[in-house]
Amino acid sequence: MPSSAPPANGRPGAGRAPLAISATALRKSYGDKRVLDGIDLRIPAGTVFALLGPNGAGKTTAVQILSTLIAADPGSGPVHVGGHDLAVDPQAVRAAIGVTGQFSAVDQLITGEENMLLMADLHHLPRREGRRVAAGLLRRFDLVEAAKKPAATYSGGMRRRLDIAMTLVGDPRIIFLDEPTTGLDPRSRHAMWGIIRELVADGVTVFLTTQYLDEADELADRIAVLSDGRIAAEGSADELKRIVPGGHVRLRFADPAAYRHAADALREYSGHVESLSLQVPSDGSQRELRSLLDQLDALGIQADELTVHTPDLDDVFFALTGGDTRVPAQTDRTARTTDRTARTDQTARTDQTARTVKPEETLR
Repeated sequence: MPSSAPPANGRPGAGRAPLAISATALRKSYGDKRVLDGIDLRIPAGTVFALLGPNGAGKTTAVQILSTLIAADPGSGPVHVGGHDLAVDPQAVRAAIGVTGQFSAVDQLITGEENMLLMADLHHLPRREGRRVAAGLLRRFDLVEAAKKPAATYSGGMRRRLDIAMTLVGDPRIIFLDEPTTGLDPRSRHAMWGIIRELVADGVTVFLTTQYLDEADELADRIAVLSDGRIAAEGSADELKRIVPGGHVRLRFADPAAYRHAADALREYSGHVESLSLQVPSDGSQRELRSLLDQLDALGIQADELTVHTPDLDDVFFALTGGDTRVPAQTDRTARTTDRTARTDQTARTDQTARTVKPEETLR
């Protein structure tokens, strides 16, 4: 497993889009406790970057440094946010960013509208402009009916929406969301995901920390896993899932003769005679799938069902942060989230498998 993030020029997207955030050898210690131990970040503009890690891993510390709330330790490398050098012009960085922390910044003693207008005043917007911006954001976040009510009467999801709306008053192009859906019910979480997608569609860069691995899987273009102050691995969700062993392709046959033929031909597999199925180790990559299917075609072997099984982010997280590295056996949950089955001809199975492994790619 990699012990640090790959160099910037090795990251997809880093050479094609300007960087919203870059940091080199970022360090932070409290006494003899080293929280960040030289992490590197390269985050393209207009993307969602998720930072994962166990409690105390340093996720919030990283957000606090990048948002100018605390200083990095001497010896850290350069940090640029929104094109501004954090050490040289922190005020310009503050003008370019918005921060929604773990705990709501909403004043519950005043109304939602008053919270919005307060933020407009803090951003020194003219009164008329502040009212226009506040009204627009209240509409956008579906808070118009509740705008005149005290924020103390809001549900958790409404307060979180108001919190993000307040963050957007200054029209930031980079937003730090520190565990934005913690404590929300599933419906509110999904509503928040929709808001994040809308922000990115508008060109905003989102730096997300979360303890919900499905949230990172759903939203993030790139994910970094922080462990013991270092980035243990970084990549897309699919790339990270391939780090953990245990992925395989399952071939099922209706004809016992075809099953025996395949078992004789394939070098490495585990077989289940009762179900006439073979499990062939695979990282789920397009190259490996193509090679397997070409091998079957060359031998004239036709599988009746082909299913790709890949580890999920839970497996990656536990493996990289010192938990159980064993990949669990297939479960109904795994089947629902990672399996795609094709029951037609070999070509159809090839295309379906490609979509399973990487939805944006197809085999040609």
